[in-house]
Amino acid sequence: MRRRSAADPDAAGRGPLDGADRGRIMFISMDVITIHMTLQRGPRLGGPIPKFKDYHVWKSLCHLNESSPIGRKRLATKLEIGEGSTRSILNMLQDNGLVTINKTGVVMTSEGKECWRSAYMEVRYIDLDGLTIGEADCIVRVPGMASKVTYGCEERDCAIKAGAVGATTLVCSKGDILFPGSEHAVDPDVEAGIRDLFAVEDDDVLIIGTAPDRRAAEIGAVTAGLELIGGLRINRDLEGVLTERSTGNELISLAFAIHDLVGGLPVCAKSRDNLGIRIESGTVIDNAYTGAVLEEVITVGTTIRKIATSGPYKGIKVIVTPIELDNRIIAAIGVVDIRSMAGVNNLIRLRSDE
Repeated sequence: MRRRSAADPDAAGRGPLDGADRGRIMFISMDVITIHMTLQRGPRLGGPIPKFKDYHVWKSLCHLNESSPIGRKRLATKLEIGEGSTRSILNMLQDNGLVTINKTGVVMTSEGKECWRSAYMEVRYIDLDGLTIGEADCIVRVPGMASKVTYGCEERDCAIKAGAVGATTLVCSKGDILFPGSEHAVDPDVEAGIRDLFAVEDDDVLIIGTAPDRRAAEIGAVTAGLELIGGLRINRDLEGVLTERSTGNELISLAFAIHDLVGGLPVCAKSRDNLGIRIESGTVIDNAYTGAVLEEVITVGTTIRKIATSGPYKGIKVIVTPIELDNRIIAAIGVVDIRSMAGVNNLIRLRSDE
Protein backbone atom coordinates (compact mmCIF):
# COMPACT_ATOMS: atom_id res chain seq x y z
CA MET A 1 0.00 0.00 0.00
CA ARG A 2 1.31 3.42 -0.94
CA ARG A 3 1.74 5.85 1.94
CA ARG A 4 0.63 9.39 1.15
CA SER A 5 1.88 12.47 2.93
CA ALA A 6 -0.26 15.48 3.59
CA ALA A 7 1.70 17.24 0.84
CA ASP A 8 0.73 14.59 -1.72
CA PRO A 9 -1.77 16.19 -4.12
CA ASP A 10 -3.55 12.83 -4.47
CA ALA A 11 -4.26 12.87 -0.73
CA ALA A 12 -6.01 16.25 -0.71
CA GLY A 13 -9.73 16.23 -0.11
CA ARG A 14 -10.07 12.51 0.42
CA GLY A 15 -13.06 11.45 2.50
CA PRO A 16 -13.28 8.32 4.62
CA LEU A 17 -14.63 6.24 1.71
CA ASP A 18 -11.93 7.21 -0.80
CA GLY A 19 -9.39 4.52 -1.57
CA ALA A 20 -10.98 1.92 0.71
CA ASP A 21 -10.32 -1.69 -0.15
CA ARG A 22 -13.61 -3.33 -1.13
CA GLY A 23 -12.69 -6.71 0.35
CA ARG A 24 -14.88 -8.31 3.02
CA ILE A 25 -13.88 -8.81 6.65
CA MET A 26 -16.42 -10.74 8.74
CA PHE A 27 -15.10 -9.96 12.23
CA ILE A 28 -11.83 -9.31 13.96
CA SER A 29 -11.33 -9.81 17.69
CA MET A 30 -8.14 -8.44 19.25
CA ASP A 31 -7.94 -9.20 22.96
CA VAL A 32 -4.15 -9.43 23.14
CA ILE A 33 -1.81 -8.04 20.50
CA THR A 34 1.94 -8.55 20.70
CA ILE A 35 3.84 -6.69 18.01
CA HIS A 36 7.61 -6.42 17.67
CA MET A 37 8.52 -4.68 14.47
CA THR A 38 10.07 -1.62 12.93
CA LEU A 39 7.86 0.09 10.36
CA GLN A 40 9.57 2.23 7.78
CA ARG A 41 7.11 4.28 5.79
CA GLY A 42 7.00 7.35 3.62
CA PRO A 43 6.50 10.83 5.03
CA ARG A 44 3.22 11.52 6.80
CA LEU A 45 1.55 14.29 8.78
CA GLY A 46 2.27 14.26 12.47
CA GLY A 47 6.05 14.13 12.78
CA PRO A 48 8.53 11.27 12.70
CA ILE A 49 7.93 7.86 14.24
CA PRO A 50 9.97 7.44 17.42
CA LYS A 51 12.75 5.10 16.38
CA PHE A 52 15.56 3.81 18.53
CA LYS A 53 17.52 0.68 19.23
CA ASP A 54 18.88 -1.08 22.30
CA TYR A 55 22.11 0.77 21.55
CA HIS A 56 20.39 4.11 22.19
CA VAL A 57 18.99 2.90 25.51
CA TRP A 58 22.47 1.72 26.54
CA LYS A 59 24.02 4.98 25.32
CA SER A 60 21.44 6.95 27.32
CA LEU A 61 22.52 5.14 30.48
CA CYS A 62 26.14 5.83 29.55
CA HIS A 63 25.53 9.58 29.19
CA LEU A 64 23.45 9.71 32.38
CA ASN A 65 26.20 7.92 34.27
CA GLU A 66 28.76 10.45 33.03
CA SER A 67 26.71 13.64 33.47
CA SER A 68 23.55 13.75 35.52
CA PRO A 69 21.25 15.62 35.59
CA ILE A 70 20.93 16.12 31.87
CA GLY A 71 18.15 17.75 29.86
CA ARG A 72 16.13 15.81 27.28
CA LYS A 73 17.16 18.08 24.39
CA ARG A 74 20.82 17.75 25.27
CA LEU A 75 20.49 13.98 25.57
CA ALA A 76 18.74 13.79 22.19
CA THR A 77 21.63 15.74 20.64
CA LYS A 78 24.17 13.37 22.17
CA LEU A 79 22.22 10.32 20.97
CA GLU A 80 21.71 11.85 17.50
CA ILE A 81 18.04 10.91 17.49
CA GLY A 82 14.84 12.92 17.70
CA GLU A 83 13.27 14.28 20.85
CA GLY A 84 10.28 11.97 20.41
CA SER A 85 12.51 8.90 20.46
CA THR A 86 14.45 10.30 23.41
CA ARG A 87 11.20 10.89 25.28
CA SER A 88 10.18 7.27 24.64
CA ILE A 89 13.51 6.04 26.01
CA LEU A 90 13.21 8.21 29.11
CA ASN A 91 9.62 7.08 29.70
CA MET A 92 10.79 3.47 29.56
CA LEU A 93 13.70 4.14 31.92
CA GLN A 94 11.42 6.06 34.29
CA ASP A 95 8.80 3.30 34.29
CA ASN A 96 11.55 0.83 35.19
CA GLY A 97 12.69 3.02 38.07
CA LEU A 98 16.08 3.73 36.49
CA VAL A 99 15.75 7.51 36.24
CA THR A 100 13.78 10.35 37.76
CA ILE A 101 12.80 13.46 35.83
CA ASN A 102 12.49 16.85 37.49
CA LYS A 103 13.01 20.53 36.71
CA THR A 104 16.80 20.15 36.66
CA GLY A 105 16.69 17.33 34.11
CA VAL A 106 17.01 13.56 34.10
CA VAL A 107 18.78 11.93 37.04
CA MET A 108 19.90 8.30 37.26
CA THR A 109 18.60 6.41 40.32
CA SER A 110 20.49 3.79 42.32
CA GLU A 111 18.60 1.14 40.35
CA GLY A 112 19.74 2.85 37.16
CA LYS A 113 23.35 2.79 38.30
CA GLU A 114 23.05 -0.91 39.05
CA CYS A 115 21.56 -1.51 35.58
CA TRP A 116 24.48 0.41 34.07
CA ARG A 117 27.04 -1.62 36.02
CA SER A 118 25.44 -4.85 34.78
CA ALA A 119 25.80 -3.66 31.16
CA TYR A 120 29.13 -1.85 31.50
CA MET A 121 31.32 -1.84 28.39
CA GLU A 122 34.21 0.40 27.37
CA VAL A 123 34.10 1.94 23.90
CA ARG A 124 37.02 3.38 21.93
CA TYR A 125 37.71 4.23 18.31
CA ILE A 126 40.70 2.53 16.73
CA ASP A 127 42.43 2.30 13.35
CA LEU A 128 43.05 -1.33 12.35
CA ASP A 129 43.98 -1.37 8.68
CA GLY A 130 44.30 -4.93 7.45
CA LEU A 131 42.23 -6.54 10.20
CA THR A 132 38.85 -5.05 9.31
CA ILE A 133 37.03 -4.23 6.09
CA GLY A 134 35.37 -0.88 6.83
CA GLU A 135 36.55 2.70 6.69
CA ALA A 136 36.03 3.22 10.44
CA ASP A 137 36.51 0.90 13.40
CA CYS A 138 35.18 0.95 16.94
CA ILE A 139 36.28 -1.49 19.62
CA VAL A 140 34.24 -2.49 22.66
CA ARG A 141 35.66 -4.24 25.72
CA VAL A 142 33.11 -6.57 27.36
CA PRO A 143 34.52 -7.66 30.73
CA GLY A 144 34.52 -11.32 31.74
CA MET A 145 32.45 -12.75 28.88
CA ALA A 146 35.03 -14.87 27.00
CA SER A 147 33.27 -18.10 27.99
CA LYS A 148 30.19 -16.95 26.04
CA VAL A 149 32.09 -16.66 22.74
CA THR A 150 32.49 -19.57 20.31
CA TYR A 151 34.08 -18.41 17.07
CA GLY A 152 32.82 -14.82 16.89
CA CYS A 153 30.30 -15.50 14.12
CA GLU A 154 27.34 -14.60 16.30
CA GLU A 155 28.85 -11.25 17.22
CA ARG A 156 29.68 -10.50 13.59
CA ASP A 157 26.13 -11.30 12.46
CA CYS A 158 24.62 -9.20 15.24
CA ALA A 159 26.79 -6.21 14.31
CA ILE A 160 25.82 -6.52 10.66
CA LYS A 161 22.12 -6.60 11.53
CA ALA A 162 22.66 -3.40 13.53
CA GLY A 163 24.08 -1.62 10.47
CA ALA A 164 27.84 -2.33 10.54
CA VAL A 165 29.53 -4.06 7.62
CA GLY A 166 31.32 -6.54 9.86
CA ALA A 167 32.86 -7.27 13.24
CA THR A 168 35.92 -9.08 14.54
CA THR A 169 35.81 -10.71 17.97
CA LEU A 170 38.87 -11.33 20.13
CA VAL A 171 39.28 -12.83 23.61
CA CYS A 172 41.94 -12.50 26.27
CA SER A 173 43.25 -15.78 27.66
CA LYS A 174 46.34 -16.36 29.82
CA GLY A 175 47.53 -12.84 29.13
CA ASP A 176 47.28 -13.09 25.32
CA ILE A 177 44.73 -11.57 22.95
CA LEU A 178 43.53 -14.37 20.68
CA PHE A 179 41.06 -15.15 17.97
CA PRO A 180 38.29 -17.20 19.63
CA GLY A 181 38.24 -20.94 19.09
CA SER A 182 41.97 -21.07 18.43
CA GLU A 183 45.35 -20.42 19.98
CA HIS A 184 46.18 -17.95 17.23
CA ALA A 185 47.24 -14.58 18.68
CA VAL A 186 46.64 -11.28 16.95
CA ASP A 187 49.46 -9.34 15.35
CA PRO A 188 51.72 -7.80 18.05
CA ASP A 189 51.14 -4.30 16.68
CA VAL A 190 47.37 -4.80 16.88
CA GLU A 191 47.64 -6.10 20.43
CA ALA A 192 49.81 -3.13 21.42
CA GLY A 193 47.27 -0.73 19.94
CA ILE A 194 44.44 -2.40 21.87
CA ARG A 195 46.37 -2.38 25.14
CA ASP A 196 47.04 1.32 24.68
CA LEU A 197 43.28 1.82 24.85
CA PHE A 198 42.21 -0.67 27.52
CA ALA A 199 43.51 -2.43 30.60
CA VAL A 200 42.64 -5.82 29.09
CA GLU A 201 42.22 -8.69 31.55
CA ASP A 202 41.80 -12.43 31.16
CA ASP A 203 38.29 -13.49 30.04
CA ASP A 204 37.60 -10.09 28.49
CA VAL A 205 36.00 -9.96 25.04
CA LEU A 206 36.96 -7.35 22.45
CA ILE A 207 34.46 -6.70 19.65
CA ILE A 208 35.66 -4.53 16.78
CA GLY A 209 32.80 -3.13 14.72
CA THR A 210 33.65 -1.87 11.26
CA ALA A 211 31.57 0.37 9.01
CA PRO A 212 31.78 3.32 6.62
CA ASP A 213 31.62 5.73 9.57
CA ARG A 214 32.40 5.71 13.28
CA ARG A 215 28.80 5.93 14.46
CA ALA A 216 27.68 2.84 12.53
CA ALA A 217 30.80 0.98 13.70
CA GLU A 218 30.01 1.85 17.33
CA ILE A 219 26.36 0.86 17.05
CA GLY A 220 27.35 -2.49 15.56
CA ALA A 221 30.00 -3.25 18.19
CA VAL A 222 27.87 -2.17 21.17
CA THR A 223 24.83 -4.06 19.89
CA ALA A 224 26.92 -7.22 19.57
CA GLY A 225 28.23 -6.65 23.09
CA LEU A 226 24.70 -6.24 24.45
CA GLU A 227 23.67 -9.49 22.80
CA LEU A 228 26.66 -11.21 24.37
CA ILE A 229 25.79 -10.11 27.91
CA GLY A 230 22.14 -11.02 27.50
CA GLY A 231 20.77 -7.52 26.94
CA LEU A 232 19.82 -4.75 29.28
CA ARG A 233 17.98 -5.63 32.47
CA ILE A 234 14.96 -3.60 31.50
CA ASN A 235 11.33 -4.64 31.31
CA ARG A 236 10.68 -5.45 27.64
CA ASP A 237 6.91 -5.92 27.65
CA LEU A 238 4.47 -3.41 26.24
CA GLU A 239 4.91 -1.23 29.31
CA GLY A 240 8.35 -0.31 28.02
CA VAL A 241 6.77 0.97 24.81
CA LEU A 242 3.39 2.41 25.80
CA THR A 243 2.27 4.23 28.92
CA GLU A 244 -0.74 6.34 29.87
CA ARG A 245 1.43 9.34 28.91
CA SER A 246 2.21 8.09 25.40
CA THR A 247 1.80 10.60 22.59
CA GLY A 248 0.25 9.93 19.21
CA ASN A 249 3.71 9.47 17.74
CA GLU A 250 4.42 6.72 20.28
CA LEU A 251 1.19 4.90 19.34
CA ILE A 252 1.77 5.24 15.63
CA SER A 253 3.53 1.93 14.86
CA LEU A 254 0.83 -0.08 16.63
CA ALA A 255 -1.91 1.91 14.93
CA PHE A 256 -0.40 1.42 11.47
CA ALA A 257 0.04 -2.31 12.09
CA ILE A 258 -3.68 -2.60 12.85
CA HIS A 259 -4.52 -0.30 9.91
CA ASP A 260 -2.76 -2.76 7.60
CA LEU A 261 -4.23 -5.77 9.38
CA VAL A 262 -7.82 -4.62 8.79
CA GLY A 263 -7.25 -3.85 5.12
CA GLY A 264 -6.90 -0.09 5.33
CA LEU A 265 -9.94 0.76 7.46
CA PRO A 266 -9.53 4.00 9.43
CA VAL A 267 -7.86 3.54 12.82
CA CYS A 268 -7.92 5.92 15.77
CA ALA A 269 -5.86 5.69 18.96
CA LYS A 270 -5.06 7.77 22.05
CA SER A 271 -3.44 7.28 25.41
CA ARG A 272 -5.21 8.12 28.65
CA ASP A 273 -3.44 11.41 29.23
CA ASN A 274 -2.60 12.66 25.73
CA LEU A 275 -4.29 13.35 22.43
CA GLY A 276 -3.88 10.67 19.80
CA ILE A 277 -3.92 10.02 16.08
CA ARG A 278 -6.34 9.27 13.26
CA ILE A 279 -5.20 7.27 10.22
CA GLU A 280 -6.96 6.93 6.86
CA SER A 281 -5.70 5.47 3.58
CA GLY A 282 -2.16 5.02 4.88
CA THR A 283 -1.86 8.61 6.13
CA VAL A 284 -1.95 10.24 9.54
CA ILE A 285 -4.60 12.90 8.96
CA ASP A 286 -4.86 14.11 12.56
CA ASN A 287 -2.09 13.96 15.17
CA ALA A 288 -4.04 15.64 17.97
CA TYR A 289 -7.20 13.54 17.89
CA THR A 290 -9.70 12.32 20.40
CA GLY A 291 -13.19 10.94 20.06
CA ALA A 292 -16.17 10.27 22.30
CA VAL A 293 -15.93 6.49 21.98
CA LEU A 294 -12.17 6.46 22.64
CA GLU A 295 -12.73 8.52 25.79
CA GLU A 296 -15.61 6.28 26.86
CA VAL A 297 -13.54 3.12 26.47
CA ILE A 298 -10.68 4.59 28.51
CA THR A 299 -13.20 5.47 31.24
CA VAL A 300 -15.16 2.18 31.38
CA GLY A 301 -12.27 -0.12 30.51
CA THR A 302 -14.11 -2.46 28.15
CA THR A 303 -14.53 -2.95 24.40
CA ILE A 304 -17.38 -0.94 22.89
CA ARG A 305 -19.11 -1.58 19.57
CA LYS A 306 -21.56 1.12 18.53
CA ILE A 307 -22.52 3.65 15.90
CA ALA A 308 -20.65 6.88 16.49
CA THR A 309 -22.92 9.79 17.35
CA SER A 310 -20.42 12.60 16.90
CA GLY A 311 -17.14 13.52 15.24
CA PRO A 312 -15.85 12.76 11.75
CA TYR A 313 -17.33 9.23 11.83
CA LYS A 314 -20.80 10.14 13.02
CA GLY A 315 -23.32 7.52 11.87
CA ILE A 316 -20.66 4.87 11.16
CA LYS A 317 -20.03 1.63 13.07
CA VAL A 318 -16.89 1.61 15.21
CA ILE A 319 -15.23 -0.87 17.53
CA VAL A 320 -12.88 0.44 20.20
CA THR A 321 -10.91 -1.65 22.68
CA PRO A 322 -8.81 -0.67 25.70
CA ILE A 323 -5.10 -1.33 26.10
CA GLU A 324 -4.51 -2.52 29.64
CA LEU A 325 -1.31 -3.03 31.60
CA ASP A 326 -0.97 -3.96 35.27
CA ASN A 327 -4.74 -3.69 35.73
CA ARG A 328 -4.88 -0.12 34.51
CA ILE A 329 -6.15 1.29 31.22
CA ILE A 330 -3.38 3.22 29.51
CA ALA A 331 -4.85 3.77 26.03
CA ALA A 332 -7.60 2.87 23.58
CA ILE A 333 -7.51 1.97 19.90
CA GLY A 334 -10.37 1.60 17.46
CA VAL A 335 -11.35 0.65 13.91
CA VAL A 336 -13.97 2.51 11.86
CA ASP A 337 -16.21 0.35 9.63
CA ILE A 338 -16.54 2.73 6.69
CA ARG A 339 -17.39 -0.21 4.40
CA SER A 340 -20.78 -0.54 6.05
CA MET A 341 -21.62 2.78 4.36
CA ALA A 342 -21.24 1.01 1.02
CA GLY A 343 -23.70 -1.73 2.02
CA VAL A 344 -21.17 -4.35 3.10
CA ASN A 345 -22.56 -5.68 6.37
CA ASN A 346 -21.22 -7.69 9.32
CA LEU A 347 -17.75 -6.26 9.15
CA ILE A 348 -17.89 -5.15 12.79
CA ARG A 349 -20.33 -6.68 15.23
CA LEU A 350 -22.25 -4.22 17.36
CA ARG A 351 -23.04 -6.91 19.95
CA SER A 352 -21.02 -9.92 21.07
CA ASP A 353 -23.91 -12.27 20.13
CA GLU A 354 -24.14 -11.11 16.51
